[in-house]
Amino acid sequence: LLAYLWILIEYEANILVIGGTGTGKTTFLNVLAFFIPPQARIVSIEDTREINLLHDNWLPSVTREGVGISNIIGEKHGEVTLFDLLRESFRQRPDYVIVGEIRGKEAFVLFQGMSSGHPSIGTMHAEDVETMVRRLETSPINLSASLVESLDAVCVMTRTKVGGNDVRRIRSVIEILKVEETLGKVRTNTPFVWDPATDRFYFKTNSKIFDRLVTRYGVSREKLNLEFRRRSLLLMHMFKMNIVGFKQVQDIINAYYKTPDRVLRKFGIK
Repeated sequence: LLAYLWILIEYEANILVIGGTGTGKTTFLNVLAFFIPPQARIVSIEDTREINLLHDNWLPSVTREGVGISNIIGEKHGEVTLFDLLRESFRQRPDYVIVGEIRGKEAFVLFQGMSSGHPSIGTMHAEDVETMVRRLETSPINLSASLVESLDAVCVMTRTKVGGNDVRRIRSVIEILKVEETLGKVRTNTPFVWDPATDRFYFKTNSKIFDRLVTRYGVSREKLNLEFRRRSLLLMHMFKMNIVGFKQVQDIINAYYKTPDRVLRKFGIK
C-alpha cells in the first residue's frame, strides 16, 4: 500500500486523507510526506503546527488569530486565515502543497491549484468518499464537480479494535474516477481494502490511477509494475530489519530517488 502511494506522490497525484476525529489523519499525512522527492519545494499550511518534515526545502505556515474588534466582514486586525496562507503559497511556486485540514473556503483555492497542476495532499473530516464529496459540493465550500474530480486518490482512516486493542487503520484507498453532477454521486475504484477479520490489506491489481499515469506521463505499465514491486520489497526489507527511525527512513527514500540501483543492491533486491 505504501509503495503504491509512493508512486502516486512521485507522479504528482492529489491525495486526501479522510476519517473521523482521532483516526490518525494528520499522522498518516506525515507518513505520506516522507515520499515527496528530496529536491521538491513543499509548502505546508495548518491551523495548529502538527506536520513535521525532514525536508530541506520545506516552508511551514501557520494561521494567526487577529486582535481587537472584528470589521464589517468579521475579520480582526492581523488575522491570517488558511485561505490567506493558501492563496499566498502559490506565489512561492511550490512543487507540493500540504494542508493540515480542509474545512472552508480555502478548499476552492486548493482545488483550483490541483486542477492547474500543483500536486496537493491534505486531510478532511468525512467518514467515506460520498460524504467527502457532499461536503466539498455544499456550503460553505461549494465546489463544482469538475474541480472535485481533480482528486486522484482518497485514504479512508478508521479507529477500531483488533484483538481487544484500540488501533488506527487505513480502511481503504479509493481512486476517484468520475464525479457526477448529481450531489454526492461519484464513481470510484478501490485498489486497497483492509479486512478487519485478518487485519490484512488486500490489493486488486486493476489500478485505474496507474492507467492514468501511463497516459499522462508516457511511462509504460511494465515499468510502473516493476517499480511497484521493487518499492514494495524495499519497504518490507526495511521493516524486517527494524529500520523505523525518521531520519533512517527518510535517508533511504531520498537515496532511492537519486541512485535506486545502489539502494536495491544494498538490500539484495533484483
